[in-house]
Amino acid sequence: MTDRPFRILVLCTGNSARSILGEALLRELGGARIAACSAGSKPKGTPHPGALRLLARKGIDTSAFRSKSWDLFSGPDADPVDLAITVCGNAAAEACPVFPGAPLKAHWGLPDPADVEGDEAEVDAAFEQTWHWLELRVRALLALPFETMDHKELMGELARIGAMEGAA
Repeated sequence: MTDRPFRILVLCTGNSARSILGEALLRELGGARIAACSAGSKPKGTPHPGALRLLARKGIDTSAFRSKSWDLFSGPDADPVDLAITVCGNAAAEACPVFPGAPLKAHWGLPDPADVEGDEAEVDAAFEQTWHWLELRVRALLALPFETMDHKELMGELARIGAMEGAA
């Protein structure tokens, strides 16, 4: 056990929707237990407007969120990562860079709300649904004593969490 927060990196290809929401939820609910960040293999450059609207509705300051490359979290100068969570099938299938800390890996695949076409209300509803599914997963993770669990047991729980309602 270390004296630093458990560091979680949420990964998705574009780092504009699901991974941004995952990062926000882990930060909001994880408190001092978790240091959360997100990244993508092919970042879009900016978070999706639907993600930013949802965060604003939840009272979360959106100024800290940006779409960034997962390369920022690899290499010798990067902070160690304890857990890398992919939230889209594309990122789960890609060859990830080597992250310092040899993190555990979990897949929490969810449909992409950024793919929803329609008016702003329909897009916002898709983002709300994704938030709900991610919140279920984050709360399930936070209910675990993950800091003291052995890796095999934790990997089993992470797989169970990934298969919860909404899994894609």
